[in-house]
Amino acid sequence: MPADTSAKVTMKVGSRKSQLALVQTRYVISEIKKIFPEHQFEVVEMSTLGDNVLDKALSKIGEKSLFTKELEVALEKGEVDFVVHSMKDLPTTLPPGMVIGAVLEREDPRDAVIIKSSSTSKCLDDLPNGSVIGTSSLRRAAQLKFAYPNLEFQDVRGNLNTRIRKLDDPTGPYSALILAVAGVARLGWSDRISQYLEGDLCMHAVGQGALAVECRDEDMETLAMLANLHHRDTVLATIAERSFMKTLEGGCSVPVGVNTKVLDNGVSLHGGVWSIDGQTSLKAKKIVNFVNDDDLDGEPSPPKRCKSKVNFAAVFAELLPHSELIAAEKCGRYLATELIGRGADKILKEAKEANEVK
Repeated sequence: MPADTSAKVTMKVGSRKSQLALVQTRYVISEIKKIFPEHQFEVVEMSTLGDNVLDKALSKIGEKSLFTKELEVALEKGEVDFVVHSMKDLPTTLPPGMVIGAVLEREDPRDAVIIKSSSTSKCLDDLPNGSVIGTSSLRRAAQLKFAYPNLEFQDVRGNLNTRIRKLDDPTGPYSALILAVAGVARLGWSDRISQYLEGDLCMHAVGQGALAVECRDEDMETLAMLANLHHRDTVLATIAERSFMKTLEGGCSVPVGVNTKVLDNGVSLHGGVWSIDGQTSLKAKKIVNFVNDDDLDGEPSPPKRCKSKVNFAAVFAELLPHSELIAAEKCGRYLATELIGRGADKILKEAKEANEVK
């Protein structure tokens, strides 16, 4: 039975102003209204640093919360009740008093190739030598530079609408863009996808394809409401990925990628780190099984719940078995620790330094 949150029937929801952000926010609201039809919602639109600074690559702006900080300030001030994010935009450590109260079912987490509308090419292999590929991601560029040394990778900024307009401009430099499948699909533009990049060619970003809803950790009514939106497999996969990133101390300024599967009795995480030019990389895979008697209080009887305030890579999911949440967190942490032992920290340090002077 959903928690009774009838005392709060009008809620303010923070969102970025972009078309994609608003589509995602309205989708979350529609999912809540399926469970709590009496609730009313007001979307509060705002711009973030990442939206406003368009003359620099994301990795060079020097701020971790590029697309979230302004939303979190409004949340802290009580100007909104919760905010909707693309999970890949959320840092692995949130401001004090903030928590991820819901992780919705993941869209396709892969990256996609969007070819210029006037081109006859169908995939990256078809493009002529020297073709310019637009991407705002060091992760994508590093992996694809290694696979396609004949292509040139350049930064491209702006929301999805702006980037695709730049791509299709007959006088523009770009032959193709690399974008997240999830964003393209949510805007109804899947017909523009020319090629899906599989994990063996391009590991996706931490949290890519998932929507996260952030709220105040003291707001138990909102947390109780949001808990109904959690999608178990997506929660476990993204906790593993965020734990991996957090242990590596990575972010948008370094190339880190993942592929994750939730198994019948555990979590499987394949992760990697790259140099900026893609020539140096380390990859590994880790599987951690669920353990039935790993509860906070040592009580073996399922179903188990986390105590209030316990979160995993900032995800609060008290209705899921604690042993599964622990396994997911351990999977990411163990994999990162293994890669650090093999020199991942050195690769990422050099990548960050190279990006700063580039």
